[in-house]
Amino acid sequence: MIQYGNTVPAIFVRRLNRFSAEVLIDGNTQKVHVKNTGRLRELLVPQAKVTLQKAGNPDRKTAYDLISVYKPGLEWVNIDSLAPNELMKQELMSLDYDVVRPEYTYGNSRFDFYMERRGEKYLTEVKGCTLAADLKEGTGSFPDAPTLRGVKHLEELAAAAKEGYHCRIAFVIQMNGIHKVLPNNDTQPEFGQALDRAVRAGVQAAFYECHVEADSIRITGSSC
Repeated sequence: MIQYGNTVPAIFVRRLNRFSAEVLIDGNTQKVHVKNTGRLRELLVPQAKVTLQKAGNPDRKTAYDLISVYKPGLEWVNIDSLAPNELMKQELMSLDYDVVRPEYTYGNSRFDFYMERRGEKYLTEVKGCTLAADLKEGTGSFPDAPTLRGVKHLEELAAAAKEGYHCRIAFVIQMNGIHKVLPNNDTQPEFGQALDRAVRAGVQAAFYECHVEADSIRITGSSC
């Protein structure tokens, strides 16, 4: 679980660029850091309620990080791009692996986690999902913007699986009520095609459901 401290509520005004936005805190305009470089167009809309975390470094140009957004139907959505890896690290450390090593280089890619168990080798690449596709069906969509890096990771995972690694792409769903992630073929059909090839090569696609509040996120279950 991730519990954020030093949080304050705000109202979203507009996004300035990939890294920053304007919000209203008690009616005053403030420039804040956006902890996610994705498009987030369906979330970061004018007048949306957001949660900020006060930065620990007083010398930063922006005093706050934008960590969550309220969206009707989903309630709170966590947009902290660092959260999925931290949650996955907690999850893996709770299991019976002999080794859990972050930032592992294989081929021309650096994967989020390498694990070992009784001589068997494992690779896990983590992707955070913040885009809902069908609330009734409980499905999300990935990616929300083209990702050449994501396609490359799938290709390398497929190669590693053929060499005997146990490989997995883990979608950490940073929304309530969403339990499965489908490829966003409208945005990037190449990702869906690469995912299909990877699964056929033996890569497991895993989905981690989460419960999200304004100032917290935790994994509640998983499926494949």
